[in-house]
Amino acid sequence: MTGYLICYDGTKYQLPLPLSWQLDYALGVPCDSFWLRCVWEKGQEQVLADAVRFEAEENGETVFRGVVDECQVSLDGEGCLLEVSGRGMAALLLDNEAGAADYQTATVEDILRDHVTPYGIETAGVDPLPAVSGFAVQSGSSEWKVLYDFARYYGGVAPRFDREGKLWLTGWQDGEAVVIGDSTPVTELVSRDRRYGVLSRVTVRDRTREVTETVENGEFLRRGGRSRRVLTMPGRSNYRAMRYSGQFQLDKSASELLRVQVRLPILFFAWPGQLVRLERWEWGRCGTFRVLESRVEADRSGGGTRLELGSPDAVI
Repeated sequence: MTGYLICYDGTKYQLPLPLSWQLDYALGVPCDSFWLRCVWEKGQEQVLADAVRFEAEENGETVFRGVVDECQVSLDGEGCLLEVSGRGMAALLLDNEAGAADYQTATVEDILRDHVTPYGIETAGVDPLPAVSGFAVQSGSSEWKVLYDFARYYGGVAPRFDREGKLWLTGWQDGEAVVIGDSTPVTELVSRDRRYGVLSRVTVRDRTREVTETVENGEFLRRGGRSRRVLTMPGRSNYRAMRYSGQFQLDKSASELLRVQVRLPILFFAWPGQLVRLERWEWGRCGTFRVLESRVEADRSGGGTRLELGSPDAVI
């Protein structure tokens, strides 16, 4: 992998061949992140002071673009070493607070214009999301929350960034699933059933309209699950948002019940959002899953990919 630091004035500096590195990809939150260690030489401190972006390439393809958070130079028995770390482009929306605002009618174009493009973020794909009447931005909300609330609660689409740092506001674009079969080199398979955090019932109260709605996870209740949440919607919510919030919380918790982790000695085996089909005779949890998180790392001993898999219909 080849890493680059990009300075505030657009200057692009190629880093020495990394001794070790790690790239973490997810679907929105947690934010993508990177870490890299390489040999360094004194006299180039200004490059580090001016660096604001990081890019990584593998075989001529961009595999990461993000924000530089920290640069550290150390001198020890191994010599002079540089460590660079940071996050994906979603960090710009997470770190910036939106100003309170009331939209008579908010469109996706309005949200992108006011809360995304001012930070230099490019959009790769946008579904025709519905306009929202009376959309309000609460004081103290991050730009990410504004985008997420508009797209997810009203449009049913989870915002996410690709490996080139571009924003997608689309549903899943499923192609053929990546197969992990008996001939695929796998170093570890882990299956985890986690009942903690799964909700059995969500009650949503709208004090303004004096409306209360309860949604239930019937299957979890049948299996003895007992975990209720009571949500009170803001005064300016509407019924559609209230209903979707309750069902959303229920579905999101249910989708976290089963997780499968796979480690493979192959770099960049699969990306978040892709479908993966497990077909291994010795494994009891075969089937089709969606990649929720992917960690790609390498050092002198080798490299590989760790995948976090969940339900194909996982709620993000």
